[in-house]
Amino acid sequence: MMDYQSLSSHGQPLHYGIANPGYMPAAAGAAAMFAPPVAGPQGPSAPPASMFDSMPGYEGTIAGGGGFLPPPMPAHPVPQPAPGPEQPHWNIPSITEDTARNAFRLYTSSKCCYSSAPAKDGVITNMEAFNTYRYRLETFTESRSTEWSHEPYQGQPVDAYAQQPPGPWDISARVPTFFVAGQQKIKVPYTSSMKPCHGCIGMGRKPCKDCAGSGNKVCWVCNGSGFRHSNDRCHHCMGRGRENCTHCHGQGSKQCDICRGKQQLLVYINLNVKWTNNTEDYVVEQSSGLQMTNLSQVSGKELFRDSQYMVYPLMGFPDPMIVQAAQRLVADHQHNFSQTSRILQQRQTIELIPVTKVTYAWKGKIYVYFVYGNEFKVHTDDYPATCCCSVM
Repeated sequence: MMDYQSLSSHGQPLHYGIANPGYMPAAAGAAAMFAPPVAGPQGPSAPPASMFDSMPGYEGTIAGGGGFLPPPMPAHPVPQPAPGPEQPHWNIPSITEDTARNAFRLYTSSKCCYSSAPAKDGVITNMEAFNTYRYRLETFTESRSTEWSHEPYQGQPVDAYAQQPPGPWDISARVPTFFVAGQQKIKVPYTSSMKPCHGCIGMGRKPCKDCAGSGNKVCWVCNGSGFRHSNDRCHHCMGRGRENCTHCHGQGSKQCDICRGKQQLLVYINLNVKWTNNTEDYVVEQSSGLQMTNLSQVSGKELFRDSQYMVYPLMGFPDPMIVQAAQRLVADHQHNFSQTSRILQQRQTIELIPVTKVTYAWKGKIYVYFVYGNEFKVHTDDYPATCCCSVM
């Protein structure tokens, strides 16, 4: 008969074995005896709410984290935004014919199905410059949230209730370079306690899922019969019809992956600090005919930059649409982000993205292409000399 041993009260490994490993069925075709799967105790997949203590100032903290915590009102007067730097001269010269022609040639050479003839022999008849402005507002914020966390207990300090923990916004964090995203996890002082592991009920081991805790599985060679051809005993399982589970090495249990066999967990509150660069652009629509989506792929010449704790809305710019957009975005950012985070710095810039509409003649017909951005990218919808090619 089979002999089974369950988990001890001290959490020792499960051992499921064969009392008589040399047992063979009396006659060919007799059914081999099977070890029925043993259902061991299964710990919950998520820690129970009762596992977490109620900490002063952190009563709403949950496992997995919650929403961002609003920052407290500043104890000192908030510095007022200073006027931006003096406005520069806004007029930017347009590109030359040589620049437009060279950009067009480079563009056609990158297209396997484009003939270079129109780019080389086409005659430029008109060049029209369109000053396309891009206003960008960046608001660099710090947000904080808390969550209950745990790790295997290995003698770490247990300090819960030794004194009241500091508030979420009273804990110091390393602020990264402005306008560079980052995050940091900080263990909140005086919140650490020791609890039995919820995954293995404090035993350090869990029943093996591959063999259901039995320590052995049906022999894959004889399919559990104990025999192969007629009266030949299966040499893989020695006629037992079962073989040791390779996942738990026949023990029927495996080390708990939550406490890593330590049986206890250190439970504490983690403070998650996140720095975000919130960016929003406004591009002035132009009647050049070039799609606005093309402009997101290029850079422009920076005309204006202003960076401080909080910026003033832009004033004195010759395009009123940029001025209105700056006023709206500055007000929106300062209102929206201050509700759930702390504003550390703002930066506003204006770029001129050069867009030149080039009209040229080739073989008696008129065509158009665009040269745009500092990269002199080219876009055209009606290139006159293309061919159909395929890759064999």
